[in-house]
Amino acid sequence: MKLRPLLAEFLGTALLVFFGAGTATLTFGFKLAGASTSAGVVATALAFGLVLVVLVYGIGPISGCHVNPAVTIGFLAAKRITLTDAATYWAAQVLGGIAGAAVLYGVFHTSSSYHSRTGLGADGYGPSSMIGASAAGAFIAEVVLTGLFVFVILAVTRRAANATVAGLVIGFSLTLVHIIGIPIDGTSVNPARSLGPALFVGGSALSQLWLFIVAPLIGGAVSAVVYVVFYPKGEVEASVEPALEEQAR
Repeated sequence: MKLRPLLAEFLGTALLVFFGAGTATLTFGFKLAGASTSAGVVATALAFGLVLVVLVYGIGPISGCHVNPAVTIGFLAAKRITLTDAATYWAAQVLGGIAGAAVLYGVFHTSSSYHSRTGLGADGYGPSSMIGASAAGAFIAEVVLTGLFVFVILAVTRRAANATVAGLVIGFSLTLVHIIGIPIDGTSVNPARSLGPALFVGGSALSQLWLFIVAPLIGGAVSAVVYVVFYPKGEVEASVEPALEEQAR
């Protein structure tokens, strides 16, 4: 594995946490969305989706822009990346998530309005959930939301797919899962995104972190199974289908 893709995954994950979790902190922790919870949910969902769109087009040609261990495990299960490459991606993503949270922590601590309950966009269930979702409810939600998100990525990044619009579709899908997921548990669908803030917030965010590591990874693996069912020919489609279309003319 070359160094450039790993640096791209590190930087991309750091930026995802900085902009996404940073917006969540500002809208909910500092109340910049006012008294409207819905406005905060939409603003945060858009921040995560938009920064991912930017990253897909910016670093996608370098590393594929996984910036998420759940995405990488989906690619691994679908046999589109080797175990060695996946392991190095995971390391870069985890370090990137921590780095992004560290920068956020440093920025927000310059404000006199910051306190530990502001949270850095940390995920959580029970008392930490807007709707009081249980651990079981949050677990199911994370598996389903991550499964959808990673399946979409696998589908639109096939060689037979339209690469031009792939970034937009991926960004929209992340926005969508955040809109429903934020009130449930804050929305992880990304272990690295949850790990970074939890390390700095501590408390329940850290004790509940296991769920936001395990459930998204399961969701990512399940998405690969669904992908293989819907696209059994996998990457072969890119070379087979054009030939069939040419014969039909």
